[in-house]
Amino acid sequence: MLSKEGRISLFSFFISLIISILPEVLLRLEFDYYQQFIENIWILHALQFTLLNFLLILTFRGFSYQVSVRASLLGYIFGVGILIFATAPQSWQIFGIYTSVLAFFHYSEFMTIAWTNPNAISIDSFILNHSVAYGVAACSSWLEFFVERYYFPTMKEPSSISYFGFILCFCGEILRKLAIFTAKRNFNHIVQTEKNVDHELITHGVYGLFRHPSYVGWFYWSIGTQLILQNPFCFLAYVAASWKFFNERVKIEEIMLLNFFGEKYIEYQNDVGTGLPFISGYKIDL
Repeated sequence: MLSKEGRISLFSFFISLIISILPEVLLRLEFDYYQQFIENIWILHALQFTLLNFLLILTFRGFSYQVSVRASLLGYIFGVGILIFATAPQSWQIFGIYTSVLAFFHYSEFMTIAWTNPNAISIDSFILNHSVAYGVAACSSWLEFFVERYYFPTMKEPSSISYFGFILCFCGEILRKLAIFTAKRNFNHIVQTEKNVDHELITHGVYGLFRHPSYVGWFYWSIGTQLILQNPFCFLAYVAASWKFFNERVKIEEIMLLNFFGEKYIEYQNDVGTGLPFISGYKIDL
């Protein structure tokens, strides 16, 4: 059953999504009376989002407000991404796809934890503040897109590369969420250093294909975002940085898993690969 925080986040996400696309819907229906007072659509969006957050402050308190404000931000960004893709010039459309993909990923991270492991839920479940390196990487990809679009606008028009990147992100997203739903209470965004009483070794479902399906999904989702943006430099940087991050993360996690499950995990290692390219994990030589 979905937790209280999950229901709050779902409500906030979809209300924000609806509000974000409302001006365009009204424009298409010729109910665009707001244009008599506000000509700049981005000012209108800023006013809408400010009013929405004021209503959230009046409605929720404490942790519930922290959840709702983040979910509403991601819902609004998701909707704006759809609008950019549907209405902006061609050189901006792939940025709209990317924006929606990014917003949905972070919201769905929280939502799946709220559904499968509510006891582990926190503000960090949105992984918006994953790390300084993650933030720098995201900002770098935006900078590359804006610079290249300014000097070479045709380079950023939708192509088979950007659509392939979207498919890669979609498949990576599905794989990661399947991993979380399969592991349920055994999944946590933070590597566990102590074994809980109910902690089990999951080897069925997608874990029968890869030892670390959630990391495999995130790895390909990550590099898929740069294919969507058609960022050649950040694509190479994301491949290198993502590989380095997951190589280190898998080794740390597998040390813990070997401590938790011993020979049972060694057998699992022998039968199933990590799923990540050129990453074998941490293995004990017997």
